[in-house]
Amino acid sequence: MSELRYQRCINPDCGATFGVGESHFACPKCGDLLDVCYDWDRLEVPDSLSWFGKRWATRNNPLDFSGVWRFRELLPFCGDEHRVTVGEGQTILQRNDEVAKYVGSNAGRVHLEYEGCNPSGSFKDNGMTAAFSHAMMVGAKHCACASTGNTSASVALYAHACGMKCTVFIGSGRIAFGKLSQALDYGAQTIQIVGDFDDCMRRVKEVCKDLGLYLVNSLNPFRLEGQKTIMYRILEGLGWQVPDWIVVPGGNLGNSSAFGKAFYELKQLGLIDRIPRLAVINATGANTLYDLYEKKGLRFVADRIDGKEVDAYYGRLNETGYRPHTVATAIEISRPVNLTKCLRALAICDGVVREVSDEDIIDAKAVVGRYGLGCEPASAASIAGLKLLRTEGVIGADETVACVLTGHQLKDPKVTVDYHMEKGREFSNKPVEVANDIEQIIRVMKG
Repeated sequence: MSELRYQRCINPDCGATFGVGESHFACPKCGDLLDVCYDWDRLEVPDSLSWFGKRWATRNNPLDFSGVWRFRELLPFCGDEHRVTVGEGQTILQRNDEVAKYVGSNAGRVHLEYEGCNPSGSFKDNGMTAAFSHAMMVGAKHCACASTGNTSASVALYAHACGMKCTVFIGSGRIAFGKLSQALDYGAQTIQIVGDFDDCMRRVKEVCKDLGLYLVNSLNPFRLEGQKTIMYRILEGLGWQVPDWIVVPGGNLGNSSAFGKAFYELKQLGLIDRIPRLAVINATGANTLYDLYEKKGLRFVADRIDGKEVDAYYGRLNETGYRPHTVATAIEISRPVNLTKCLRALAICDGVVREVSDEDIIDAKAVVGRYGLGCEPASAASIAGLKLLRTEGVIGADETVACVLTGHQLKDPKVTVDYHMEKGREFSNKPVEVANDIEQIIRVMKG
């Protein structure tokens, strides 16, 4: 295709291409996922990553202030006239030696990429600013998504900013109130169906196809373009040095897919000299990727995966009536839509996949809360996963690791409060009841 920027089907037997001015959430010819592609040889790209640092001096320009659009030369699918921003991407990469001690790493080696600073409180804003920029480019008027919570909050926020109607689908009883409250507050039409996220995902795809709505789940390839910038900001926070490992929770697998694409492109452009390794962490109650990758050996080889193995696996889930369940509701997904792209990212990054228990997740969450920046349960899967990988010796004590904390701790305060009210948890911090008596109060305070 002669265009500088275009969409391409990831199925090598299809490979159909489409202009960026078209709106598809799957290849119209074969139904597979789409990539956003660029002719880098004909596009102007800075010759070093440090070039992007100069935009801090011009952050009075909203696009330069954005932690997504200040890297716009690396996701150049639209012009400035279509780019939407609400100030996303002002995140923190925090060196955390206490967390390093907890997982068994050396001081100075563990960094937490805290995405809870985004306007809606999660990493989703990185993708939504890009998806809604494309939506404005194609003239969309009504958007929709399926959500376990964070997506609905972010979609509702950006739809409001764009003056666009928004409908979100949530499953029955499987959404944290902190997240649901955002979608309601931002004015989204919220539809709760009997079922889980996978059921919502099937229905929203049908609705978008039937009504011609703009789908903003991570099937949308433009959303993943925005999520690449999480990795750019990690590199920025490390002085443009590449870490040894990136550790990220695995839900619908949009982040891991975007990260692999980001590093592949940076290496292709000569902006980095090596690619970090990637660890994707499932919860044991929603461990599809772990089962397929680590137990069944499913791999991305010659630009494809064994679709029959995946179909058989999902068939068994259907036969048994399996439903995922984990305290980390943001990653409570058993049929991740970006499975193929994630497997490609694992191939690019020489990656590994692990599963961790809910108990390990909430302990890790408490550690992050005590010694760093509080996070939602799904975020803590990355810390629990790093601890496991250190125990196994897969990650060395002196290797530099960036763990992605995907969302703010107030996304799901009930989990936090329940943990601390429970007796016997290693890091619990239960309130002390005391009589309304100054002497007793002082006695308790002195311990």
